[in-house]
Amino acid sequence: MKYHPIDSSLFVSNRDAFRKLMKPGSVAIIHSNDQMPYSSDQYFPFRQHPDFYYLTGIDQEKSILMLFPDSPNPALREVLFLLETNEYIAVWEGHKYTRLEATAASGIETVHWLSAFEAMLKEAMAYAENVYLSTLENPRYGGEVNYRNLRFVKDLQSRYPLHNYMRATPLITRLRLTKSDVELEIMKKAISITAGAIGRVMRFVRPGVAEYEIEAEIIHEYISQRATGHSFYPIVASGGSACVLHYVENNRVCRDGDLLLVDTGAEYANYAGDITRTFPVNGRFSPRQKDVYNACLRVMKEARAMLVTGTHIDAYHKEVCKVMESELIGLGLISKADIENQDPSSPAFKKYFPHGTSHFMGLDVHDEGHRFETFRPGMILSCEPGIYIPEEGIGVRIENDILITEKGPVDLTADVPVEVSEIEEFMNGG
Repeated sequence: MKYHPIDSSLFVSNRDAFRKLMKPGSVAIIHSNDQMPYSSDQYFPFRQHPDFYYLTGIDQEKSILMLFPDSPNPALREVLFLLETNEYIAVWEGHKYTRLEATAASGIETVHWLSAFEAMLKEAMAYAENVYLSTLENPRYGGEVNYRNLRFVKDLQSRYPLHNYMRATPLITRLRLTKSDVELEIMKKAISITAGAIGRVMRFVRPGVAEYEIEAEIIHEYISQRATGHSFYPIVASGGSACVLHYVENNRVCRDGDLLLVDTGAEYANYAGDITRTFPVNGRFSPRQKDVYNACLRVMKEARAMLVTGTHIDAYHKEVCKVMESELIGLGLISKADIENQDPSSPAFKKYFPHGTSHFMGLDVHDEGHRFETFRPGMILSCEPGIYIPEEGIGVRIENDILITEKGPVDLTADVPVEVSEIEEFMNGG
């Protein structure tokens, strides 16, 4: 791992919180992520399953966590299983965790090699009535890829059909949504690295620079600051490409007079940053660009103020859209008549603001959590309204990362230039 070691007390605390949510007589078995094949003999860079990392701090494939709090055999109450290394693995893949290193990283005292798992599983299943297992339950997941936890679910249910199987994912999701002080510091680090990349790009860009050159500047900043890499593939969209919400080709040349939309996030210790800034390629907004940008900025500021305890994304987004309607009218993009005559299922503002305003953030950039989840202190959400005008080749999105507290929203990206005057001054050497 490139990042600095994380104190194991975080993962000890996370497991304690999860155990309190388990029913008596229950065992939980959570697997690490698969290594995903890149070609016949290579893999994509490994990324740990966020639930597994949340509970263990272990950043390695082919690992299993077993939690059985009230097992009559103390040896089964908290066990970590790891791939046993050998000379071949050491030569071709490098160092893997030793058992002592795994204990230091996770705080789990009982660590075995994977070869011990089957026998200990059989004993645990003999004692347990309930079995907590993990599956992907995010509504965004397409469901087309098989994965390690799902294969285990199918295998275990076929072998032990009379146990009571339960969902671990909703329990861990609820815990993950509220960040501890340690997690908050990690996320601030990820956000700070992301902010550094945004600043680097704003100083670097000029007419004639290609989007892929900007992408290269971003990853240079991330890796040099010990980030693992991107928390999602970066969007570097100049001119009309900024109207494509998930534009990732990043292959156009930035032209004089274009706006550039950069939506990017660093991943540090598996936690995600996510910032979007839109700025002029030549360092100066045109009058129309400035009007559109300031309209979007006003929406962002009002939306940010709405990120308070007690509401939820669905209700909050509806209020933000009322603000956006007013701004779109002011820009001459829609009229009051358009709103009065609109189809409620396809409101007029959606032509120019087709996406949501916020998403949860954490171990995934679009972290688990549904749109009716009540906001609580310790949650972190993006705030990212956008205005997209394909016919004018203008796309503007502004995204900050917001911490919800009892005293109101705290902007974790407040130091990143966002006002027109700040951006122009920064880009021109101020």
